[in-house]
Amino acid sequence: MTLKYIYVKILRVMDNKNEQLNQVIDKPDYSKELIGIIRSNSSPKIIKEELFDYHENDIATSLDYMSVNERKRVYRILDVDELSDIFEYVDEDKIIEYLREMDLNKRSQLVSTINADKIAEILKSVSLEDKEKILALLDTESMEDVQLITSFDDTQIGSKMTTNYISISSNLSIKDAMKELISQAADNDNISTLYVVDEKGIFYGAINLKDLIIARQDSILEDIIVTSFPFVYAKEEIDDCIEWIKDYSEDSIPALDENNRILGVITSIDVAQVVNEEMGEDYAKFAGLLAEEDLNEPLIQSVKKRIPWLMVLLGLGLIVSSVVGIFEKVVSSLTIVICFQSLILDMSGNVGTQSLAVTIRVLVNEDLTIKEKMTLVLKECKVGLINGLILGILSTILTGLYIHFIKYESWDFSYSVSLCIGASLMLAMLISSFIGTIVPIIFKKLNIDPAVASGPLITTLNDLVAVVSFYGLVWLFLIRI
Repeated sequence: MTLKYIYVKILRVMDNKNEQLNQVIDKPDYSKELIGIIRSNSSPKIIKEELFDYHENDIATSLDYMSVNERKRVYRILDVDELSDIFEYVDEDKIIEYLREMDLNKRSQLVSTINADKIAEILKSVSLEDKEKILALLDTESMEDVQLITSFDDTQIGSKMTTNYISISSNLSIKDAMKELISQAADNDNISTLYVVDEKGIFYGAINLKDLIIARQDSILEDIIVTSFPFVYAKEEIDDCIEWIKDYSEDSIPALDENNRILGVITSIDVAQVVNEEMGEDYAKFAGLLAEEDLNEPLIQSVKKRIPWLMVLLGLGLIVSSVVGIFEKVVSSLTIVICFQSLILDMSGNVGTQSLAVTIRVLVNEDLTIKEKMTLVLKECKVGLINGLILGILSTILTGLYIHFIKYESWDFSYSVSLCIGASLMLAMLISSFIGTIVPIIFKKLNIDPAVASGPLITTLNDLVAVVSFYGLVWLFLIRI
């Protein structure tokens, strides 16, 4: 194996690092062009060369738009290693479908070349029958890697690691380290960082690939080893270490066992996927669900997830409606005030949700003191008060003009009502900021996920606050006084 091979691997590592950017930036669709290449009468060699003018991710995406016969043509033209690179970008639910289309020989070879972490993800989403078929295709080494990854709970960082990494001994020379790199690069393409272990196999540090390449052969390996390189333990909870991992912004971080030996690594792509999953769960909780719903989830299961929260919110909604009923005389005496109820309710809900989002983000830090939490509450209340004051003044002016010119009421009446609206808005925004901050803090103290306190619950509580503030001030100032 030559240095040329290593340089090709380096380019692939760079492609993987840029993959996260590709998820953000809108990419052109090359599916039609790739299908055209497959349908052409060119020789297999020419088709292969033309296919790999495109990124593996583009080829993986185009497979979904091809017919079964066109995909089978791709399987025949490309070798196992080339298919493996493409399948790294194929969705887990599609891989099973594509594997069934291949002949048994190529299927068994391909499954053994796919990274163990990818296989572990596939096994989570397939039937027991398909799971047994996939496991039967794995070689001994791949089977051990898959069993290692699946041995961790989904909440542990070890379930997200990959065994695709390079490890070398600390007692090697620069020349021997380079030989070891070349030897292992055949099976592992995560080569941007090399992990170093001592004579007992205990994690010792890491070496940047660039530092190894430019090091002189007479240099000492110890000189380029970073012994302060970050690491995690595979059994650590994802929630406890994911922010810490993100702070280091490394291409990969080793995951160790209880004896400080390397089990695998957490790559930057793994971190991005974990963050996306966490965001998906939080969005689901913002909507009042117990977890993120799958498109293929059974109807009954979706109903079971949603109905408990909806019943709680129904009860809170009835309370809000009852409170409105208490102010029935206010509404009958000043019917115009009902026109501005939605204004107060909407702004109150928006402010509460903003404070909630900020609070949940801050609460990720487990080391916050009581003083820091109270500082957060005070800050959010100040923000709510200042924003409420600004918007209250603005709404007072605009609603006063509206009532006078559109409803043809006197200036005194118009601005009496608009002042109540402005004051109600300011009060509701202040209280909503407090609720949006203090409720998740209380939930966190009770060991309840603070995201559960989000969305519908906070909005309903803020509706109650807004209704009491609005109609209470109208009753006090416009009717009693």
